[in-house]
Amino acid sequence: MPRRRVAITGLGLISPIGLDVQQNLHSLRNASSGIRLVQGPPIRKEFAAGAVPQRFEEHFTKLELPFLDRCQQLAILGARQASDAAGIADYAAYGQRAGVYYSNINGGTATIMDWFDSLLLKGKQASRPFTAMAIMGNAGGAQVAIRQQVLGPVLSYNSACASSGIAIGEAARAIADGYIDVALAGGAEAPLTAGVLGIFEGSRAMSSPDPEDPARTCKPFSASRSGLVLGEGSAWMVLESEEAALARGARIHAFVSGYGVSCDAHHIGMPESGGQVRALETALASAGLEAHQIGYINAHATATHGGDMIESAAIRQVFGAGDDAPWVSSTKAVHGHLIGATSSLELALTVLAMQDALLPASAHMGEADPRCELHHVGATPVAGVPYHHALSFSCGFGGTNAALIVSLPAVPPS
Repeated sequence: MPRRRVAITGLGLISPIGLDVQQNLHSLRNASSGIRLVQGPPIRKEFAAGAVPQRFEEHFTKLELPFLDRCQQLAILGARQASDAAGIADYAAYGQRAGVYYSNINGGTATIMDWFDSLLLKGKQASRPFTAMAIMGNAGGAQVAIRQQVLGPVLSYNSACASSGIAIGEAARAIADGYIDVALAGGAEAPLTAGVLGIFEGSRAMSSPDPEDPARTCKPFSASRSGLVLGEGSAWMVLESEEAALARGARIHAFVSGYGVSCDAHHIGMPESGGQVRALETALASAGLEAHQIGYINAHATATHGGDMIESAAIRQVFGAGDDAPWVSSTKAVHGHLIGATSSLELALTVLAMQDALLPASAHMGEADPRCELHHVGATPVAGVPYHHALSFSCGFGGTNAALIVSLPAVPPS
């Protein structure tokens, strides 16, 4: 039996550059940054971070809120956006043929910090009753499934920065192979608390705020890059078989046409080009495409010195770096690194850009590091450049890499 084509029929985005799909696209077109100064008490210094400048408690009842860290709030609202955009009120009619494929790394960090405050500063000997439900890594996926009546597999992935890419890739595989017909796939993260900010500060991988403009702190591939910037948000997509989408008259934004996953098996915290090459090549083979057919790559590029160089070498090995190579940029320059939600956000932004014939910028890049030689888009978005296949790439601590290829519905012969 031939594998089924997997359509993207709904997108939901709450990110530092927008509270919905249209706001995110507008920011991409203008390279508008959502990176700003934040604080994580009791740490005294300020951090540059991709922050969503809104609270969401008003969307939930007083009975619901004790179960919901900010992370789960973001997950629920982002998934609801995606389902509404796909025209699906809930998934009960699909029975066990619908699934949720979710990613989160840090659980409910604000809730954990509240408990530590109660324990260490106030001497309390037990947490509030519902703390356990608000800090679980799978809580966001479970809350989405409960609210939207998803009765099939509800799975959570935790592979560092590649996690939500793997969630989307595994959901696409399950649909392509006929195990399910529709899936909500994506991730959420709310790490802008002292617990996580302090850990990344201790890793010496995080950038200090740009002294002239904090919005310009994250500079992937730049000769003047100084480290990563954390971000928060939620990004989801509805995936379904092409047959199911056409049968209900759904709009198909793009197809998930290729997926590659690999492990460097090298070092817990340092990436390695060989493993990244394997993921990229597997994605191309999965899509049945040649390297020259990819028009744009949204790179992982976090603006760390070693990481950007290693990833650039992997992309060059597979795609080259000349004018006939794919255009490359990293949208992290404007939204930061959303950890468990970064892959899903960047893939969704890639779909929006491809539909818009837009090449997103590596904003604030300035002079490119010659050791990161690629076919760079540069610091300014480029409009009016049609392409039909694009790749989003993510590489996580622990060495897991995920490459996803998306293709427009109407693709001319190669």
